[in-house]
Amino acid sequence: MEASALQNAGLANTWLDTLLRGQSNLAASPRGWLNALRSEALERANALSVPTPRDEEWRFTDLSPLYKTSVRRAEPAAALPAADVARFEVPEAGSRLTFVDGHFAAALSSPQLRDGVVVRPLAAALAEHDPAVQEHLARYVALGDDPFTAVNTAWLQDGVLVRVAQGQAAPAAVHLLFVSTRADLASHPRVLVVAERDSECTVIEDFVALHEGAYLVNAVTEIALADAARVRHVRLQRDSQAAFHVATCGVRVGREAQYAGASIALGARISRYNLSLVQAGEGAQCRIDGLALIGGRQLADTHSLLDHAAPNGRSRQLHKCIVARAGHAVFNGKIFVRPGAQLTDAAQQSRNLLLSESARVDTKPQLEIFADDVKCAHGATVGQLEPDQVFYLKSRGLSEATARDLLTFAFAAEIVERIPVPSLVPRLEEWVARQTQNRKPS
Repeated sequence: MEASALQNAGLANTWLDTLLRGQSNLAASPRGWLNALRSEALERANALSVPTPRDEEWRFTDLSPLYKTSVRRAEPAAALPAADVARFEVPEAGSRLTFVDGHFAAALSSPQLRDGVVVRPLAAALAEHDPAVQEHLARYVALGDDPFTAVNTAWLQDGVLVRVAQGQAAPAAVHLLFVSTRADLASHPRVLVVAERDSECTVIEDFVALHEGAYLVNAVTEIALADAARVRHVRLQRDSQAAFHVATCGVRVGREAQYAGASIALGARISRYNLSLVQAGEGAQCRIDGLALIGGRQLADTHSLLDHAAPNGRSRQLHKCIVARAGHAVFNGKIFVRPGAQLTDAAQQSRNLLLSESARVDTKPQLEIFADDVKCAHGATVGQLEPDQVFYLKSRGLSEATARDLLTFAFAAEIVERIPVPSLVPRLEEWVARQTQNRKPS
């Protein structure tokens, strides 16, 4: 290895040590299994090296700017005025849990404990020994070779439990708001969603910032759908343009269950979203939508694995990237069909729009099939706005800039308009329109 590479590797692992500093002072839990889980995660994190472009799964994503940024886990700060987060409210939400720099903010939250629906801080669920926590926590996202997941689990304390009882439907969406208020901090959000048999819920994860500084969000979400459950999951990443955002989501879908996920990446200097979904029961269905809208020097990386482990499964995935200026988007999506998962019907599309000559997209849709009676397809496109379409709109009296804005907006709208939270759609449409306004090729 070259001397510079050795130096960078040493810097990165020193950064990881700094990220774990103080973990040993974390208050012990009365739950022995949780202490054991944290200890295992800490041991694993200390044994791992942080990823670099030399690792195949990270070859397009250079995290060296993150490793050169000093971040530390935040201590609880003074209460945040409600007016500071009022603009992020979601009217459809029946409950909201707010976390400020990684810590639960009770004054800005409205938990729910009724009608078979539990929305509460993870610490409270642990204190009352909710059996769903021990049964499901750390079951769907393995520590494996991922130091970020290991660090998140080692710091496991604050977080969220959403549990919907058998046969119940959450009467309104659940809004989980994660707010950054200070630079140079690291937060490790943890979300656990348990949808019991024949239950239904909508969960919104929302990551926002009240400043423009650099910080780290290292998030882990686990979602368990029992047989015939239905979960709609919306993930909005609108961090500061200087932030770093690394997130992992593990989903298990039971027999005849339905999972619909939408992930929107708008902010962060560098963001990475790892989604691993297992269709564990026969007849499971999922739809995965993704949109990255970036520019400047932003990098947005999405890696997904849709694992068909049972027969008669159906999956649809559409991921779109709009990249302006010197932005760089990455999509690596795999559909995996196991032996015995006959009659699988899976389709995956990666569609990408470049708004400048210096914009870049690396896309790699994949199929790995070990069953012979399946229907699977994938495809990828990368291109710029069609000159004929721009010309047509100009012939209707629009300026070239307006024509380009309209076509770019329409490209994103297909994803945005499918979000199952009506009030979010016009807000995101406005954001997309504002971001695409007058972006001309360089």
